[in-house]
Amino acid sequence: MIKVGIIGSTGYAGAELVRLIVGHPQAEIVWYGSHSYKGESYADIYQNMFEIVDAKCMGEDMDRLADAVDVIFTATPQGLCSSLVDEDVLNKVKVIDLSADFRIKDVETYEKWYGIEHKSPQFIDEAVYGLCEINREDIKGARLIANPGCYTTCSILSIYPLLKEGLIDPLSIIVDAKSGTSGAGRGSKVANLFCEVNENIKAYGVTTHRHTPEIEEQLSYAAGKSVILNFTPHLVPMQRGILVTAYANLLKEISYKEVKAAYDKYYKNEKFIRVLNEDVNPETRWVEGSNYVDINFKIDERTNRIVMMGALDNLVKGAAGQAVQNMNLVFGLDEDMGLEQVPMFP
Repeated sequence: MIKVGIIGSTGYAGAELVRLIVGHPQAEIVWYGSHSYKGESYADIYQNMFEIVDAKCMGEDMDRLADAVDVIFTATPQGLCSSLVDEDVLNKVKVIDLSADFRIKDVETYEKWYGIEHKSPQFIDEAVYGLCEINREDIKGARLIANPGCYTTCSILSIYPLLKEGLIDPLSIIVDAKSGTSGAGRGSKVANLFCEVNENIKAYGVTTHRHTPEIEEQLSYAAGKSVILNFTPHLVPMQRGILVTAYANLLKEISYKEVKAAYDKYYKNEKFIRVLNEDVNPETRWVEGSNYVDINFKIDERTNRIVMMGALDNLVKGAAGQAVQNMNLVFGLDEDMGLEQVPMFP
């Protein structure tokens, strides 16, 4: 059994990690780390774990944790993982970081967009961007994995094949994205109160959202040239889900079959990416609670643009599920182990 430690186990992404790993046949959690609830029973914090998890929350001592487990998940705010990880830790355990600390390869870009100093830039080049369907082979041998963000996972996977095949203009991309409120975390914030969110939709982080450079960097690798795009996220009154609608100029006249062939080239054998039937648009309700991403597209012949759409559960494929997928790859397990949950409905 793989011994698992989670730092940040009482946040939404951390709790989703607990839910998934409790049901994993080859992994067990031996350390439920929490800054806010240290010493408290985990099942008292999340009552859904009553008589399932019989453990108390522990602290964030990375050195002690590294001696006790095989893999550490850090589901924590930006800056914490980079302040805790060091060479000694990485020589003992695998680290899968769900924050943004190691996602962006340029330190100055990270510090500009996140407004904090990076505490361990010496590990940035080594860290592997954990988008499994794209970086699978590199992930297998990694000590440190940067688990992608929820908006970024949905955006990149929706657009990636068309950039790889040179079908769209990399400087024409616009990403319009919408997220449920769990994406903002479990912390108490006025903007996330029920009365503030209910019966409302709003754009936020317009031109400044932190996922922008992450999306641009990864899509630039796909395009083989610099990608600069507009990314606008929106908060919608639901608990879970990401819906991305992205737009780009086509570089030539193209048919539905040609675009579908591009998606199939990269995703046909990917269990967790479902390219939908023609004229079926992705919806968040059809992926909720699962590690699936639903993708489709529509060619607008009138404007010579293409609309690329994707939907995923921000806490599963957008966070914890992808982290477990990364763990499976690192330890040589079947990639879908512990992640075969059918989407919930209603």
